[in-house]
Amino acid sequence: MSKHKKNFQWAVVGAGPAGIAAVGKLLDRGIPANQLLWIDPHFKVGDLGQLWRNVSSNTIVRRFLDFLNDAASFSYQQADKDFELNHLNPEDTCILSAIVEPLQWVCDHLMKEVICEQASIHKMALTERTWFLSTEAQTFKANNVILATGAVPSSLNYPGIDLVPFEVAIDKERLSHYVDCDKTYGVFGSSHSAIIILRYLVDLGVKKIINFYRSPCRYAIEMGDWILFDNTGLKGQTANWARENIDGTLPANLVRYNTSEPNIARYLPECDKVIYAVGFERRKNIVIGDYENAGYNPHVGIIGPGLFGLGIAYPELKADPYGSVESQVGLWKFMAYLNNIMGTWFKYPT
Repeated sequence: MSKHKKNFQWAVVGAGPAGIAAVGKLLDRGIPANQLLWIDPHFKVGDLGQLWRNVSSNTIVRRFLDFLNDAASFSYQQADKDFELNHLNPEDTCILSAIVEPLQWVCDHLMKEVICEQASIHKMALTERTWFLSTEAQTFKANNVILATGAVPSSLNYPGIDLVPFEVAIDKERLSHYVDCDKTYGVFGSSHSAIIILRYLVDLGVKKIINFYRSPCRYAIEMGDWILFDNTGLKGQTANWARENIDGTLPANLVRYNTSEPNIARYLPECDKVIYAVGFERRKNIVIGDYENAGYNPHVGIIGPGLFGLGIAYPELKADPYGSVESQVGLWKFMAYLNNIMGTWFKYPT
């Protein structure tokens, strides 16, 4: 019998940071490596590794190191490579490539342990208390499944606009080759990524930038043992730039308008190119029988019997001490959440 015909105890779909965390923690909890199926089309640290490595992080280095050291099965301390991340100031943010490199090492290490399949799952169904996961070529069986399938940038649906892909706009090197300084650029958003993009366009000296925003800039503030607006607020150099250039003196080539229908009707036609930097939405690439609109419980990650969600597509919803509720997005937050809820997942099988 081939190894793929058997019924696995657990399957993890996705090999970005959340998928890596899930595989590591399942091994730490004693799931036999040959009972753990890991599926991803690339095994290149997900979108983080393939699209966002040149982006400035919204997380300090210390939290990345916490993630890498939290799972014994990662064997990070035994790595035969001295990563740049180990030498950065732990209290500073960094370029994401600094965390992608060690994550790729951990991914490669775990791939030697568990059963891996380089493929995309297109559909899933629960039959006779077993999950059937189908690629184009074959079907796998697992008692429990963790979806760590990631998210894609939200899209704008105004007709006739020339959209710059978000993954180009957020990468200064790629944007510098793409940009036409004689054009007017519209940027939607006032989040961390939107402010980064505004800064790039200002620095690149484009003729005019029109920023459409819904709400004022929000800043993450250290409150001792917690951070106000930790998930939604601006941090580090991006926050400093916004204070000086958004809430201070606007650069000569930047104007800002609230995202009202009259403002969009009036000013959007001025824009030769448009960048939409308003959040992410769950990647909808798997058809799950009878679960099309099921959602998930944002406090414990349960989608259905034996089916669980983790990562940016299925973040924890949590209130801060003042009662503000935010989706918890970030490597360490995924790991801390997993530490809290995985015991419950073991009690919620098919």
